[in-house]
Amino acid sequence: MTDNTSASGQTPEPASHDVDSVDNTVNRRRVLIGGAAVAAVGGLTAAGFASAATANAETTTGASAAAAASTGVCSLTAEVTEGPYSLTGALVREDVREDRDGVEVQYTFTVVDEANDCAPLADALVEIWHCDALGEYSGFVGKNGHTETDDGTFLRGGQMTDSNGQVSLISIWPGHYVSRAVHVHMRVHTDVTLTDDSYTGGSIIHTGQLFFDADINTEVQATSPYSDNTTKETALADDTIYDDGGASSGLLTLTALGDSVSDGYAATLTVGVSSS
Repeated sequence: MTDNTSASGQTPEPASHDVDSVDNTVNRRRVLIGGAAVAAVGGLTAAGFASAATANAETTTGASAAAAASTGVCSLTAEVTEGPYSLTGALVREDVREDRDGVEVQYTFTVVDEANDCAPLADALVEIWHCDALGEYSGFVGKNGHTETDDGTFLRGGQMTDSNGQVSLISIWPGHYVSRAVHVHMRVHTDVTLTDDSYTGGSIIHTGQLFFDADINTEVQATSPYSDNTTKETALADDTIYDDGGASSGLLTLTALGDSVSDGYAATLTVGVSSS
């Protein structure tokens, strides 16, 4: 994997390059999300996908994974570009926020393995990274118009899935920058060796991006510190990576954690991968 980091001597591409040179032939693969009903038609196909929603209720991520495993019917999550802001050697930790302010997001991901009859995939490293409220990525601060000390690690990290294929991560709602709708990057690794606070080795079996309900995002971006970001925002419907496929393309299922936006959200997704 090639990383566009200043430490390596390479020059990162401009922010607008997060659209990459990816065209619509990128392998858009589908995933069963959040307990959506599915049906097998002549093999591995999905008849329905849950859309993002908000509710003051408990999430059912585990139930959806169990349903997928019991029926043997699931499909692969959309595979897309990792973008220009990836780094190797993610910190293995639950809370990736560090000093970044913003609306809290509590992620629960359930990884299921299409190559193993949709069984939960244990001992996989689920890694995420995204920009802060002003659109800046750690390790690349300044690429989107702001200057400050850059320690290279905020809003990056991952955790290992448990025996149910589940992993929890805590972060903030991302900000935005020129050319892209609000999003989060994700990779799933297998066969990694854990160190004190990171990992070595392993294989990347999934690279994707996660997206947020447009109406809720409008509310979030109107609050501080997001409102300090004067960069023009790209709507989800106009994003060059998101293909309007709903949950099948990484649209998160959201659950409000309180009565106001500032209380934060729980975000769930069942991620279909193939260990083969």
